[in-house]
Amino acid sequence: MVNVRAADDFDIPSILKLQAKNLITNLSEEEKKNGFVTTPFTEEQLKRLIKLDGVNVVDNENEIIGYVLAGGWDYFSQWAMFPFIIERFEKIIFKDIAITKQNSFQYGPICIDIKFRGTDVFPLLFEKMRESMSSKYQIGATFINKKNERSFHAHTLKVKIEVIDEFEYNNNSFYGLAFTTK
Repeated sequence: MVNVRAADDFDIPSILKLQAKNLITNLSEEEKKNGFVTTPFTEEQLKRLIKLDGVNVVDNENEIIGYVLAGGWDYFSQWAMFPFIIERFEKIIFKDIAITKQNSFQYGPICIDIKFRGTDVFPLLFEKMRESMSSKYQIGATFINKKNERSFHAHTLKVKIEVIDEFEYNNNSFYGLAFTTK
């Protein structure tokens, strides 16, 4: 039975293990077709985000089979890409709401163990994250590498988040996407 819940520090080794199995730099071209994670997190970064209530997990019989990270732009600004993204997103009106650093947050990465992709695990985890961020933010925003077709289809078809932007960064092409938290 799957259990979707807020993460705690005891989950970090399992999150890091799942991250390593799905990190783009650790996958063959064939494996990348099943989805991948582009941004690696360290133990310390995860501890900090857990303290900010920004990590949710899915466990199945005490095994972490999925995780999702989310947080304010101040947290994510430690990576050069995120200030670039929020600068772009702040020029966009989404659902009649101007996106700002104050009313929006960065969602992702999300990672589901390959054995559970295509099941209801992804939508359950996504909704838990949306609910947990709804008291602080109106809009969630993210980006997906255009090479990650599986992730793009899961996000746009399964949880219906919308493309709001397309951009190039560090020789890669990305979609910018957004959703409301209510």
